[in-house]
Amino acid sequence: MAEIHEQRVNENKLDTVLAEDISFEGEASFTRELMIKGRYAGKIRATGDLYIAPDAVVEADIVADSVFVRGKVKGSINAGSRVELQGNAVVIGDITAPKIVMDTGCRFDGISRMRSPEGGTA
Repeated sequence: MAEIHEQRVNENKLDTVLAEDISFEGEASFTRELMIKGRYAGKIRATGDLYIAPDAVVEADIVADSVFVRGKVKGSINAGSRVELQGNAVVIGDITAPKIVMDTGCRFDGISRMRSPEGGTA
């Protein structure tokens, strides 16, 4: 059996962290890194990277540079650089990105589209 190497995120280097006890609804936009550890519903439009922690639940359509999912996402993900489903991530929705990485044990229910970083089709 192949060994899974978890990528740890140093939260001290992240610009913003929405803690486990935060439940947020609305539209978020940001240019730097953001980690969601609680619940979020709405839309996310960003030029920075988004990290979704293992216990996080996100119901949103997401646009960001890179998206790293360890929790649960219900909605579409559109990334300029990459999408990574890590650990026991669950994504219910479509993924569009130049690079898509899924660890063993993840659950993905949707359509994946890989396109060039310039926005065309691969």
